[in-house]
Formats: sequence, structure tokens, C-alpha cells
Amino acid sequence: MKKEYDIKKELKRLSSIRGSGTELISVYIPPGFNIFEEIARLRDEYGQASNIKSKTTRLNVQGAIERIMQYLKLYKEPPKEGLAVFAGNISSIQANPDIELFSIEPPMPIKANIYRCDSTFMLEPIEEMLEAKDQYIILVMDGREATIALLKGTHINVEKKLHSFAHAKVRKGGQSAARYERAISESIDDFYKSIGDSINAVFMKYGGKINGVIVGGPGPAKDNFVKAKTLNYQLKVLGVFDTGYTDEHNGIDELLEKAKDLLAEQASVKERRIMERFLNEVSRNGLATYGFERVKEELENDNVTRLIISDDIDLARVSYKCSSCGAEFTAIEQGNTRQQKHSCGGSLAITKEEDPVEELIDKADKKGIEVVFVSTDSQYGNELLLGFQGIGAMLKYKRSKQ
Repeated sequence: MKKEYDIKKELKRLSSIRGSGTELISVYIPPGFNIFEEIARLRDEYGQASNIKSKTTRLNVQGAIERIMQYLKLYKEPPKEGLAVFAGNISSIQANPDIELFSIEPPMPIKANIYRCDSTFMLEPIEEMLEAKDQYIILVMDGREATIALLKGTHINVEKKLHSFAHAKVRKGGQSAARYERAISESIDDFYKSIGDSINAVFMKYGGKINGVIVGGPGPAKDNFVKAKTLNYQLKVLGVFDTGYTDEHNGIDELLEKAKDLLAEQASVKERRIMERFLNEVSRNGLATYGFERVKEELENDNVTRLIISDDIDLARVSYKCSSCGAEFTAIEQGNTRQQKHSCGGSLAITKEEDPVEELIDKADKKGIEVVFVSTDSQYGNELLLGFQGIGAMLKYKRSKQ
């Protein structure tokens, strides 16, 4: 979770940068992509940039491309999930450019090789990866074929494809109508069982960490499959939708489009339940605490079951030194506020600045404690940020001193 938090921090910083023109470069390199081909492509873009009329913009674009090419030479191949690189002039003074480079190794595989030059960095592909951490099994099917996939965030991995030979196996011949229909019915039941067994195998493959199943397809087969109840009792079918296709491209895309409201609701319901429980425990002085110092203390005492952090938290551990008396001290500051004066009247200089939230997440990761990020898009998320300093924790037991 620390990696995810670091990526979110970097995205927040990158989203605040604005170019004076279309001079900010974003490059996305998928896993397995040839680095030397990417450098050659950037060299072509460098040449094309010579046609930019504005001298300032031209130099800034070429400077950014040059920085990226030099950086990519450090790699023989992209990292496991690919690489996103951003470069551009971040100076607000045109006469004094400052070309900076940033890179992110994403949490999930990058899907496409992208080059973009704009007044802002292209962050959407990585932001979408972080939006949803839940996993869903996606099934699109009809009476003849089925495609089973895993949805995690925006990443879709096709797990299995199945085909039914029910009608091909059974020939009417001299059989009675009843016997023929029974054979057909048994073959269809076998097909449904095969689908159920395959979904159950995916469920076990991912350690049971599946939030539910979403089913789609044309005709009645999908509804009959759900009624057959071949799934592991721990798996819940969240929704059944009519789609016109059953393949891994059109079928899955159509199903996800129809189920997007359901998926959004699932994420918000989970978040609401977590926050309702937290607020309930806080209100009765129960198994919850909040604020950096209290949460840190409970983590150190191995008394935390879940760490809850606001997406928009902005804390800093700032070390100061007084210019008058030489006193040194450290304080946790929120937002951009920084102390200016010491009690003796002397001015304060900042000697060190760190992110204390990283420390909490690191401690939680090492102890195997669940870390949950809560969006400020909801009332509960705002309450966590404004009323509880953006940090909360669920506790194992109530200590005598809180």
C-alpha cells in the first residue's frame, strides 16, 4: 500500500503542474515493449518539434524529450508493469526554464504505448488503475459459449473460454422425444457445471479475494446458469445483464458498460460501511482512534486491525531551528501552514521536511494490517479529513489509556 500512496502523492504533484504552452511530455511504455524503438520514436518527435513556431515552447519540448531519451537509456527493458515518464518545464518564469523529469512504475500493466505533448501531463491511465482495488469475476455467455474474465480496476484478464457441444453430441436418430430432450438437458447441465467449476477455480486462484460475479449475455442461458447454483457459496452474483455478444472484446466491453453503475455502487457501499463502523466506534469511545500520534502509538503497540487514510491528506513532519536561541524541534503540520516564529521571538528556519503518513503505511504493511484509502467525494470522506485529521484506525482491543 505504501507504493500506492507514493503514486497518489506523485500524481497529485503532477496534476498541479501547468505548461505555458503545449510543452509537457507524457510517455507510456507497456511491459515487454522495445526500449530502443521508443528512443528512436522520441528522436523523431524531437525532430518534429523543430517546426514549433514559438522558440520558448520549441526549446522546452525538445529539452523535455532529450531528458526522457537519456533516462530511458538506463533501462534494457521496461519494468514488469511498464513505465510512465513525464518531463517538462515546471518553472513559472519563462526566461528561466526548469526541465524536470518524473517517472512512475504503475500498479497494473500499461495497455498501450502513448506519446502526448500538452499543457498538462496525461495522468488518466494511472489514475484509473488506482480508482478501484476490488476484484470481480466477469462472465459473458449464451447456450454455446462462455468467456470468464477477472476485472481489477480497469485491467481485464481473460481466465477461460468454454464451448458447449450439447447439440453436437446428441443426435435424435431413433430415440424417443423424451429421451432426446433428457440428453439435451443433461448436456446443458454439464455445460453450466463446467462454467461454475471454472469460476470457482478463479475464485480459489485469487485466494477468495473476489467481490462478486457479474453475468451477461443474450437469451435465457445466463439466467438459467444463475438458477443452476453451481457457484461456490461464498461467491455472490451481483447483477445479470442482457448483452448482444459473448466474446472477450465486444461481450465484456458491453457488459462492463451496462454494469458501471453497479460497480460504482459496490465501491461506495464498501467505503460507507467502513466509515460507518469507524464513526460508530469513535462516538462511543470504542475500538477506534484517530489523529497521527494516536494511530502511530496504536500501530507500535500492535493494536490496529485496519488503517484508514483520506485520499486528500496533507501532513508533513517539519523540523525547525530558531535563528535567535538555536532551539530545534519537530512538529506535525497540516496543509501548507508552517510556523514562522519561536516563543523567544526568533524566526524559524526549516531544516527538514518529511511525510509522516508514509511511516504509518510502512508500519501497517510490515505487520500485514489492511490499509484503506477513503475518497473525499463522499460526506464520510470529508468528515474523516476535516474532523479526524485524515487518519483513523480500527483497534483490536480497548486500552485503558487513549
